[in-house]
Amino acid sequence: MYDVTLLLEKRLQIDDALAKIERRFANISSPDDFLDSDEGLDMLDGIAMMLIAIGENFKKIDKETEGKMLAQNYPDIHWSGIKGVRDILSHQYFNIDAEEIFHICTDDLQPLRNAVREMIKALKNGDTS
Repeated sequence: MYDVTLLLEKRLQIDDALAKIERRFANISSPDDFLDSDEGLDMLDGIAMMLIAIGENFKKIDKETEGKMLAQNYPDIHWSGIKGVRDILSHQYFNIDAEEIFHICTDDLQPLRNAVREMIKALKNGDTS
């Protein structure tokens, strides 16, 4: 049996981090927007930190659920990619690729946020599968 309170807390933290990324990304229309000003670089740094936190929490969730919950219940999400981004950003911080962060923000965040919200709803309804 899983620690439902811990799993819910981690998912709520992830949802909050996704909201922060969404807010920070709102005025970014191209990868160059990250690189053209100090404000853009600050946005890139802030988004990268949230992606690290998200990946770390998903690693913890995977460990807590023995790798069974994420891939089985949400196969359309690229879980190894999410956790891999965390590793890359953490260990190659000075080599952050603005184009890749832009791609993640434009293509990958909304499906992930939808899945996280489904997870939160399921846990609140007592579904721990």
